[in-house]
Amino acid sequence: HWSAETGKYAWDESSLKYPDIIMGSSVKKSRMYPHNDSFLSVRATPRFHKSLGFFLAALILSGCTQATASLKPGDLLPDIRVPEGFKIAVYAGPIEDARSMALGADGTLYVGSRDAGNVYAIRDMNSDGVADESRILVKDLTFPNGLAILNGDLYIADMTGIRRIPQSQLHTMTPVAPETVFEGFPAKKHHGWKYLKAGTDGMLYLAVGVPCNICQPEGPYEGRLLRIDPSNPHPEVLAEGLRNSVGLTFGKAGDLWLTENGRDWLGDSLPPDELNHWVKKETHFGYPQCFGSKGIDPDLGLEGVCEHRTPPAWEFPAHMAPLGLLFYEGTSFPEAYRDQLLVAQHGSWNRSVPHGYRVVMLKFKKGQPVAEQVFAEGWLKSDGTVTGRPVDLLELRDGSLLISDDYAGLIYRVSALPHPEKVSR
Repeated sequence: HWSAETGKYAWDESSLKYPDIIMGSSVKKSRMYPHNDSFLSVRATPRFHKSLGFFLAALILSGCTQATASLKPGDLLPDIRVPEGFKIAVYAGPIEDARSMALGADGTLYVGSRDAGNVYAIRDMNSDGVADESRILVKDLTFPNGLAILNGDLYIADMTGIRRIPQSQLHTMTPVAPETVFEGFPAKKHHGWKYLKAGTDGMLYLAVGVPCNICQPEGPYEGRLLRIDPSNPHPEVLAEGLRNSVGLTFGKAGDLWLTENGRDWLGDSLPPDELNHWVKKETHFGYPQCFGSKGIDPDLGLEGVCEHRTPPAWEFPAHMAPLGLLFYEGTSFPEAYRDQLLVAQHGSWNRSVPHGYRVVMLKFKKGQPVAEQVFAEGWLKSDGTVTGRPVDLLELRDGSLLISDDYAGLIYRVSALPHPEKVSR
């Protein structure tokens, strides 16, 4: 609700289903949001801005139609455009709220969720590129979004901690209760879902979001990139200045690349979403004072601060909502894709003209991104409706690419055709 007395938005956590009401990882649900309509694309009352955003989100998402509801494993997706020489088909589904993915040593695919509270185990029993079995491995967690396999065990990052399922329990046919490795992340639902990655050093890496649209981080973990040794789980801060990073991947040198979702309510074009590059401790990526390579936040920015912050390695258009990412390392795709960065763009939720809802490839030269091109698109229709929202990416051992979709509740598989053929566009 809007308070005319304080000139700020205040949200009642108990009155709305979290995290999104309708959709999106950055719905404006902050501790207290300072209104500044000079940066909004439509000048109107604060109540109108909020109502318009939710109306647009509802209109955009009216597109989860019978077309997606009727899809089943093995079905091709003729409406999704991929490069010539590729095909995209349903790998698994329905998987409610399918989010981050991790691959077990035996080929089992583990899939996290957000609102659903489940972790799923999915298997392709006959290796034909279509899942044959899916089951709930863990249930009733709060935002079990982040998954990682380390030393055969499955680690789960949820809202307040990190859980573990020993390798010996991964094949049980009934849901199991995970062990707690660490407990102590903020019990705040806004941006309370996390992405988890295992490093070759035996450590777990994750970022903790801030529970707001724009605010000062509080406590030891908010807005920070962390590293945790599961055998001695005391989080080590590697970097700060992050708002909502829910995609991490390693480069060949052990460096980390992170997607970052920028703040809302500065109009359609600001701030850019980001790809950040971490190589050393004590890095500060700018939030909340700075955004992009030169932007100063109109609410919390300070002159002279941003020049001492680490700018992004790449800027995405505002509100694309980049999430999962990976460097392609397989051999089944053409050589031009090797060592290039694929990024899932979840899509905008309150932009006046929606965009995103696709997978892009960042072309790298000499270790840095130099160009962006579309790899898979078509979930956003010409009339503005949406049939899917890519979340995470995972490379299977045969070199094919999996894409999770939390909106359609599906996992897709992109594979290269054995012989170059023109794919319907």
